Amino acid sequence: MKINGLRWWVIALVCLATVINYIDRQSLNVLWPTMAKELYPDLSDFDHKQMFATISVVFVFSYAIGQAVFGKIFDWIGTRLGFALSIGAWSIATALHAVANSLLSFSIFRGILGVAEAGNWPGAAKANAEWFTTKQRALAQGIFNSGAAIGGIISIPLISFLAIHFSWQMIFILVGLVGLLWLIPWMIIVKSPPKSHPWITEEERNFILTGQRNEDPDGDGVADDGYNPSTLQLLSHKESWGVILASAAIDPIWWLFVVWILTYLTEVYGMDVKEIRLYGWVPYVGAMFGAWFGGLLAQNRLKAGSSVNATRKLTITLGCLIMLPALLALANPGGPTAAVLIMAVILFGFQTAIGNVQTLPSDFFGGKTVGTLAGFSGMAAKFAVAGLIAVVPYVTAGGNYTLAFAIGAGLAILALAAIWILCPRIEPLKPK
Repeated sequence: MKINGLRWWVIALVCLATVINYIDRQSLNVLWPTMAKELYPDLSDFDHKQMFATISVVFVFSYAIGQAVFGKIFDWIGTRLGFALSIGAWSIATALHAVANSLLSFSIFRGILGVAEAGNWPGAAKANAEWFTTKQRALAQGIFNSGAAIGGIISIPLISFLAIHFSWQMIFILVGLVGLLWLIPWMIIVKSPPKSHPWITEEERNFILTGQRNEDPDGDGVADDGYNPSTLQLLSHKESWGVILASAAIDPIWWLFVVWILTYLTEVYGMDVKEIRLYGWVPYVGAMFGAWFGGLLAQNRLKAGSSVNATRKLTITLGCLIMLPALLALANPGGPTAAVLIMAVILFGFQTAIGNVQTLPSDFFGGKTVGTLAGFSGMAAKFAVAGLIAVVPYVTAGGNYTLAFAIGAGLAILALAAIWILCPRIEPLKPK
C-alpha cells in the first residue's frame, strides 16, 4: 500500500498531538479558580494565585528538564517511539490530576506532566527534519505550531463547558483518555522515517531526501547524514548559543499569556467562567493565523530564491517587530475586547517568529543532532519561563500588569539580538 503525501499525514498527527497537549495543560488553568475555592476555601485570592504560580513553576521547570531529556531520547529511539512514550506518559499524568488534593500532589503530577509534554517539541523538530525539505520546514513547523493555538482556542470554551456538566476530577480523566487514543493512528501510520517507510511513494521519498540541505553538507554529491557533532562540539558553536538564547528570550512571551491570561481577565475585568468562555479563546486565533503566516511567508521567500539565512531572519524579525508595540499597548488597553484583540496581535507576531526559530537546529545540523539542540534550547526557554511566571504575582500586585508586559517587550528585543549577532549565517555548519 502506498499513500500519496504521507509527510502531510505525519505533520497532521504531530499537529493533533499539540492540540491535545494544550488541552491537557490548559485544563488546570481554566479550572483552577473554581478548584481553588473548593479545595482551599479558607485561603485568600492572593494565596490561590501564589499557589497556582508555584504549581506552574514546578510544571515549567519539569518541562525544561523534559526538553533536554526527550531531545536525547528522540535522537536515541527515534521519532515514532519517542512520541509514543511522551504522549502516553503525559496522558496518564493528566488523568492522575483527578486524585490530587494538595499543593504537593498537584506539583508532583504537574511535574510528571511537564517532563512528558516537553517531548512534543524536540519530537516535532525531529519529525520535521526527517519528513520535510529545507524549503518546506517552516510551513510544516507553522502547521505544527498552529496546534498550540488551536488547542488554546478549543480548550478554554471546551473545559468551561465541561465544567458545567462534570466535576473537575472527571474532566482530567476525560482529557487524559484523548491522548491515549491518539497513539492508535500514530503507531499505525508512522512506521519508520521516509528512507525506509513501506507506504511512502518513491516520488515523495526522493523529493524529501533530495530537498534536505544537510543530506550533502560537504558538497561531494554523496548523500550523508550531515554534521552531527558531540554535545561539547555542538555547544562550541556560537550559532548553537544563538538558537538557545533566542528561544530563552522569546518563549516566555508566549507563556506569559498561556499561564496568566485567564487570571488577567478575571482580576482586571472581573470575568466569571461564562465570560471567560466568550473572551479567553480570542488571542489564540491570532496565534493560529500567525503560525500559518510565518510558515507560508518563509516558504514563499525560499521559492522566490531568497536564501535560508535571509528568509529566517526576515520572518523572525517581522514577528518580533509585530509584538513590540502591541506589548506596550497592552499596558493600557481600555476594555476587555480591546485587550484580547491586542493579545491576538501579540500571539500572531510570536507565532510568526517562533516557527522559524524552531527550524534553526535543522538548518545548522544533521538529523542525529537536531533533537539534542532543540532539547537544549527548549530547556533554556523553560528556565526563563519559570523565572517570569514566578515573579508575575509580585509585579502584577493590585492588578497592574504594565511591568509584566514591558518585560515581554524587552525579551522580544533580546531574541532579535541573539539571532542577528550569534547567527551571522544561517546555513549548514561544518566541523571546526
